[in-house]
Formats: sequence, C-alpha cells, structure tokens
Amino acid sequence: MAKITILGSGGWGMALAISAYNCRNDVTLWSPFKEEVDLLLEKRTNEKLLRGVVLPLGIKITNDLSVVEGDTITIIATPSTVVRSIAKQLSSYKNIGMVVNVSKGFERESLKFLTEVISEELPTAKVVALSGPSHAEEVARGIPTSIVATSTSLAAAQAVQNIMSGECLRVYTSTDLVGVELGGALKNVIAIAAGCCDGLGLGDNTKAALITRGLSEMTRLGVCLGAKEFTFSGLTGIGDLVVTCTSRHSRNNRFGYMVGSGVDIETALKEVGTVEGYYAAEMAYQLAERYGLELPIINECYQLLYNGKPVNDVVKSLMNRPQKSEH
Repeated sequence: MAKITILGSGGWGMALAISAYNCRNDVTLWSPFKEEVDLLLEKRTNEKLLRGVVLPLGIKITNDLSVVEGDTITIIATPSTVVRSIAKQLSSYKNIGMVVNVSKGFERESLKFLTEVISEELPTAKVVALSGPSHAEEVARGIPTSIVATSTSLAAAQAVQNIMSGECLRVYTSTDLVGVELGGALKNVIAIAAGCCDGLGLGDNTKAALITRGLSEMTRLGVCLGAKEFTFSGLTGIGDLVVTCTSRHSRNNRFGYMVGSGVDIETALKEVGTVEGYYAAEMAYQLAERYGLELPIINECYQLLYNGKPVNDVVKSLMNRPQKSEH
C-alpha cells in the first residue's frame, strides 16, 4: 500500500483520489481552502465539478499540508499558475517521495514546463508527469482510461505505473518528458479552436482538418524543443488532442464554443473557470516567435484571444494561407 496525497480538490484531484484509493492505497485529498475541505467532509461530493460522484469514506480530506510527510507519491493537481508556489511549499518537507504533476501548461513568466518548475523548487525529488486522454468525469466513474507516466527516470515512471494502475486505469511509461508535457499544454489551444468551430456551426470536415493540422504544429514545436516525434502519435499527443477537441467535458472546448458563438473572451473565461489553453496560447505563440516556427493555428488562436481578431476572420486567414505541400 502506497501513501498518496493529492494536492488540489478540483475534479481531476477528486478523480485521481478515487482511482488511487480503488487500487488499495492510503489516500489523502488536500485543499488550501478550509471551507472547501469542510464541505467535502460533510457532503463527500462536489456536484458542480463531478455530479453524482461520492468520495469513499476511506479517503482523508484536509487543509494541513504537513500530511505530505512520508508520502510515497505527492500529486500536484492544481492550476498551472500556482504550481511553483505549491512546489515551494513542499520544499519545507524532507520526506515526500516522488512528486507527480498532472497540471498541463507552461509557467507564464519563464515559458518553462511545469516539471522543470517543480524540479527547480525540489531539486532532489524524482518528478513524474502523468498525462493522456483522461476526463475527470470518466476516471471518477471507473470508465476505462489509458494514460502515460513520464519521467527522465524510467524507474520513477515505472513506480508510478505500478502504484496507480488498476482495472479501470491503465498506465504506460515514457521518458520523453518534453514531448508529453508539450502535448498536454498545446492540445488545450487546439481544443479552443475546435470549440470555436462548433460555436460557428462548422462541420466534421473542418474539425478533422483542424485536429490533423493542429497535431502537425504540436509535433513541429515539440521536435524543435527536443521531443521525440513518435510521442505525438501516442496517448499524450493524438490521444489527448482528440478527446479534448471532441468533448464538452473539456473546459477549453466549452470556452471555445462560447467564443465561436459570439460570447466575449472575458465573459467566457468567467463562465467556464480555469481555461489552461487560454494561457498556453500566449506562451506557445512566444515560443514560435523565439524559434522562428510557422504555427498558423496557434498564431491565429493568439490573435483571437489576445488581439481581438474576429473569429470569422480567423477562419478566413487559415483557409486563405498560401498553397503548400502537406508535409
């Protein structure tokens, strides 16, 4: 039995807590907000995030971060914007085992991957990214799901694989940390574009082209940054991209749908909540500029989200680009 603490009591944190508990682990769910902890202790559910899902009584819930002492695995399941802050707080504890990141995105100020951020604050920790096509709503209900544990240490990835795998969650391993992290961040940008397609009333042809060309852009930037090309044909590439672009479970997709339907950016952000792809679009655009890469979908998403370009003009710009070979 492994001792696991999940930091973050959002939908994904709750889903991972249930999945890890069902694998007969000692599981604690942590939130920094006392009112949130009190509500979960009383109700054992969050109807807004995971309707009808009840946390088993064996899962402990707390706002005391010291519970991470003696962990086999500490899982960071918070928004990307607070990952460094959480990692810095963890540095006060000397015995926290492996640190697993399930947040997706970049650090805005540095453009660094989140595992890089964690490693800077916790230089002696073995850091693993857990990623792949996995809606919290489905994982929490035991719907069969496959994801990937990724680390520069294969032994660490395999340890997470052994601890987190169960009847309903199949975990593969990888050592391509750059490819997995980049896929997890950029698929959210493409999912916003896919949501815009639906909001505009466009068809299956449009979305298929968008997903395919979006994957090409993810791969192009990934290889430039040192990722393995084949990673993007796997679960954390095409797998995560497809599930996020085609499902309303995705906040990024719902946000894009609202924008495509004519809702202004600020209103859509307030309505949906955390939209990681919104922040990732700016950072991906900056990386493309830094390395001189042509990433037209990402560029147009940036223009839409940050420069106020009308969504119909975005479609026209993508369709009217100069003719070229596919590859």
